[in-house]
Amino acid sequence: MDKHTDTKPASSNFIKSIMAEDLREGRVKTIVTRFPPEPNGYLHIGHARAITINFELADEFGGRTHLRFDDTNPMKEDVQFVEAIKQDIEWLGFRWDGIYFASDYFEKIYDYACALIRKGKAYVDEQTPEQIREARGTLTEPGKESPYRDRPAEESLDLFEKMRKGEFKEGEMVLRAKIDMASPNMNLRDPVIYRILHAAHHQTGDKWCIYPMYAFAHPLEDAIEGVTHSLCSLEFEDQRPFYDWVIRECATPEVPHQYEFGKLYITNSVSGKRHIRKLIEDGVVDGWDDPRVMTISGMRRRGFTPEAIRAFIRETGVSKSNGVVDSRMLDHFIREDLKLKAPRTMGVLQPLKVVITNYPEGQVEMLDAEINPENPDMGVRQIPFSREIYIEQSDFMEDPPAKYHRLYPGNEVRLKNAYFIKCENVVKDADGCVMELHCTYDPETKSGSGFTGRKVKGTIHWVEATRAVPAEFRLYEPLVLDDQSDEEAENAETTGGRRINPDSLEILQGFVEPEMSGVKAHDKFQFFRHGYFNVDPKHTSEERLVFNRIVSLKSSFQV
Repeated sequence: MDKHTDTKPASSNFIKSIMAEDLREGRVKTIVTRFPPEPNGYLHIGHARAITINFELADEFGGRTHLRFDDTNPMKEDVQFVEAIKQDIEWLGFRWDGIYFASDYFEKIYDYACALIRKGKAYVDEQTPEQIREARGTLTEPGKESPYRDRPAEESLDLFEKMRKGEFKEGEMVLRAKIDMASPNMNLRDPVIYRILHAAHHQTGDKWCIYPMYAFAHPLEDAIEGVTHSLCSLEFEDQRPFYDWVIRECATPEVPHQYEFGKLYITNSVSGKRHIRKLIEDGVVDGWDDPRVMTISGMRRRGFTPEAIRAFIRETGVSKSNGVVDSRMLDHFIREDLKLKAPRTMGVLQPLKVVITNYPEGQVEMLDAEINPENPDMGVRQIPFSREIYIEQSDFMEDPPAKYHRLYPGNEVRLKNAYFIKCENVVKDADGCVMELHCTYDPETKSGSGFTGRKVKGTIHWVEATRAVPAEFRLYEPLVLDDQSDEEAENAETTGGRRINPDSLEILQGFVEPEMSGVKAHDKFQFFRHGYFNVDPKHTSEERLVFNRIVSLKSSFQV
């Protein structure tokens, strides 16, 4: 099976140039990358970008990409996240060269830590977490050395073994690398590399009660697996000296190298795990797969396609600096991908009943309609037409403004794929609300008949009333009301200090064409004038048909 379904090569970028030179100069024989998610949440659009970059670059050079779960923190990890991550990667269209877990290497990582102690490059520290934090110093002041920094290696080895056996409480002791407490790089000020956690692990159970820190385990995992190019986001740039220190001091047989690329933030969206988790806890969204958040599962549920996401990521490129992209750019790629794929149909989201008084009672005729005018090969469907139909409430005004070309008393419009109708009477309830329209039709004006007797300026969509299928429509707007990115809001509380849009979801009850009764989850359609919609996989059932609007039909954004 191909590693991904779209073989278009990645555009030129600085990482691709480095890989090409490494192969040309013989520094590596095969490109090996890895995607290393922590199984503590669902993947989001930033992860989709990292996945695409890692897999496509390795594949272009005939290399390999490992899927490796960096499961070094059992307090936050769960097997449900492991399975969700695997599903997301496969849905994006990629296949990994082996699944690995950091926990597969716990014994080897422990041995490397013991070797560092013997070399005098690590020590067991008995200070409290608060004391360690206070002694770390600042960007302008050096840190203070721990009173345990120079304890004999044999003593640290003995204590480290007792830590492993569970003889100490959490926070009572840690293992720290011995580097330089005066280093201008805070990551080199004797970072903690092991801590005590009396927690069951989803892979190893109760075997371990000490766990390596991510920054220490990650380079060793890369080395053990033979990763050549360890690609990560720009936030890890300051940690690269520690990454290199670990590889050098542990004298690993393989020497991976870390390269950083800029993150991509999307306006009017929330993607960071911490922010999404807070939204879930506060009840703002209904879970990791809520269509309003930029998780891969949320985008899939809303109706985004993997092809569109990959095309968007390729277009944004790979750079050495963080960037912000207008969310409408992603919408553009969704439309471009769906316009030739999605069948056209009609749905009425806010129905108003119309009775065509001069149409024969009891008669139902079938009319032809193109499935997709932009893709004639998709053929023609048939739709029923009768005396009673539903139109949109917004397509009628009793007292319209100038240049209003839809239905109003005395005006004539075209029904899409059907006839001209003219509004004759308006039926209201006791409160004066419009309940029903009585119209007449002109049988000579049937769509496709070649009628040229007169023209009308307005065309509206409709659904035949007696066979219409009830449906729920979920219309989404941006979850946040401004253009702040996650990067700009990184240090703010709750959802990043951004104003949550109270109208990010509107739910409407309407009708669709009868042929829609057999649709399945994730089927996609373009509803005339309303946009592209996806059959919601979470709420749709045999008794209930739910559509999520993916994107509207038009945008002012230009690529």
